Amino acid sequence: MNAEQLQELLGRVKSGEITIDEAVEKLRHLPFEDLGFAHIDHHRQIRCGYPEVIYCPGKTAEQIVKIFSSLAEKGDNILATRAEEDVFDALVETEKFPNIRYDKPAKAIVLEQKKIKPSKSVIPIVTAGTADLPVAAEAKVTADIMGQRTELICDVGVAGLHRLLDHLPKLQNANVIIVIAGMEGALASVVGGLVDCPVIAVPTSIGTGASFGGIAALLTMLNSCAAGVTVVNIDNGFGAGFTAGLINKKIEAS
Repeated sequence: MNAEQLQELLGRVKSGEITIDEAVEKLRHLPFEDLGFAHIDHHRQIRCGYPEVIYCPGKTAEQIVKIFSSLAEKGDNILATRAEEDVFDALVETEKFPNIRYDKPAKAIVLEQKKIKPSKSVIPIVTAGTADLPVAAEAKVTADIMGQRTELICDVGVAGLHRLLDHLPKLQNANVIIVIAGMEGALASVVGGLVDCPVIAVPTSIGTGASFGGIAALLTMLNSCAAGVTVVNIDNGFGAGFTAGLINKKIEAS
């Protein structure tokens, strides 16, 4: 339940359209619903501005279907991350979610039940290489369902900086930028030194040998001398997309 739905419900009580007992029944799962194996946080939309997101690894398909169904009953848009196709198939088989879709590059399941009003400004999502695209896709699908317009700027890493400079006007007009890089992760510092907005850096596990599965990129980004750079965890496209969405929403609301 979101703030608008709560206001509508209280208005129906005030007008006498429904009784107090009927309203209590609709609110009985606030602030959470106990499924036995999970406590579904139905209050998060009101508290944090977006419903709970389902992280799929470690959960069975049956558990995910029950969590997904519980969240969907409230009428909100739903996002499930790191989802395999068999989980999507299990959700489709229930025939409860006609608008459900699977974003294969992002490995994300999306259910849009409420029309999304897109943001005025665009969040650029910049990747150092094509191999970073799966992480970028997760960031994009996350920001998109939060109502943020996004644009992918791919394969503009430091091995050929002239490719990045061609997109500089877009970057300098942004409220927040996501930069995704593996290997040594230097691209975030470069972008951070060219713009006057927050840069959310995402190290990826792309690279061989001394990249140590993304640790090299993570340390480079954490040690950036560009003051506007902040860093999320390795391969955490969701965290970057969500944070960028919150920042952009706040800026546009001000």
